[in-house]
Amino acid sequence: MTSKKRYCKTLQLKNDPKLIEEYVKVHSMGNVWKEITDGIKEVGIIDMEIYLHNTTLFMIMDTAETFNHDEAMTKLGNLSRQKEWEAFVSQFQKTSTDSSANEKWLLMERIFKLDQKLVETATEGYLEVEQ
Repeated sequence: MTSKKRYCKTLQLKNDPKLIEEYVKVHSMGNVWKEITDGIKEVGIIDMEIYLHNTTLFMIMDTAETFNHDEAMTKLGNLSRQKEWEAFVSQFQKTSTDSSANEKWLLMERIFKLDQKLVETATEGYLEVEQ
């Protein structure tokens, strides 16, 4: 049996079909800068997925059970090319160019889970147990 934490986040893109198409393109397989994906893994994120609906992005981050969200996001923000990446992708997002990923991506509170057994908060992550 293994345990991990899950964090869900959201972010709004600018309502411009051409910008959204380009945002999808820069996030397609092989296009995200290697320093960014390496940094994501370095801070303890095991897996990350981003989904798109119209202008709304939804991110799922899976981490180790011992992961500390705030510490990891601070560390991530200081890794190689992270500030450059955030400035680059901000052209597509409803954010300022100097916002960090932690300031842009807002944690979402889980309000329902089938067979939920624990009360958990967004900042602590949601414990996922695989059997």
